[in-house]
Amino acid sequence: IKQKKRHMGDTKHFCPVSLKEDFVLYPGLQENGAKYKEKIYYFSTSDNRDKFLNNPEEYVAHNEPLQAPPLRVCLLGIHGAGKTTCAREITDKLGIFHIQFEEYLQELILPKTKRKVGPPYDEDHEDDNKIPEELEDLSQTITKTETEKTEQEVELTDEEQAIKANLTNNTELPPEVLDKIVPDWWNKEPFRSTGFILDGFPRTLDEASYLSERGLCPDVAIYIQVEEGDILNRLFPPRLKKWKEKRLKKKEYKKKLKELKAKKRV
Repeated sequence: IKQKKRHMGDTKHFCPVSLKEDFVLYPGLQENGAKYKEKIYYFSTSDNRDKFLNNPEEYVAHNEPLQAPPLRVCLLGIHGAGKTTCAREITDKLGIFHIQFEEYLQELILPKTKRKVGPPYDEDHEDDNKIPEELEDLSQTITKTETEKTEQEVELTDEEQAIKANLTNNTELPPEVLDKIVPDWWNKEPFRSTGFILDGFPRTLDEASYLSERGLCPDVAIYIQVEEGDILNRLFPPRLKKWKEKRLKKKEYKKKLKELKAKKRV
């Protein structure tokens, strides 16, 4: 049976209220549909439908077509899949922003932690060069001063503590912390009018639900799937190089300790 052709509104199947107020292409639902000037409009919620019906001229095109929002992409994949490499190439070509989520979190707490935190960075700060007990008297004053300074610097707020826990133990960020970070990329300049690739977010089902509940819709979500062997080939060589450099540094340190002991005996 031939169906009657539907004449869709300016935003097609996307909600015109979400586009106007949030600058987001949010898919509308048929059950929240309404007709205006012989055209059908779908809305993301019944409240948005009511807003439209109260003042439809606010949300429809007049002299020019409605402006579409810029491209917003969520790029997903496991660690080592090549998300950042792909994101940088795409953003260079399209002229949009590249937001690396975990790096952004690091920058938020870096002024207080003074170094990046988490398993990938903890290896660089292992106390392999701990001063032997017989030499503690030579550095006791310096060590005490540095410890007091560090303790004073690392007084984190509750929000910063949550971010640090996420980076170090993969503890999930609560919505109230995400509210201070994520919506700005959709709602504030220069991201709002330029667009972005969000690298590494959402990472869990709860984070994906958070985006949906806040009406923060990406235009596309890309998941990069790679073989374990490819990840090993990419990550192992730099890790091996770092390990060799660390071993060499440790050997040089032991040599200096030996010289220090000799001076102490004299």
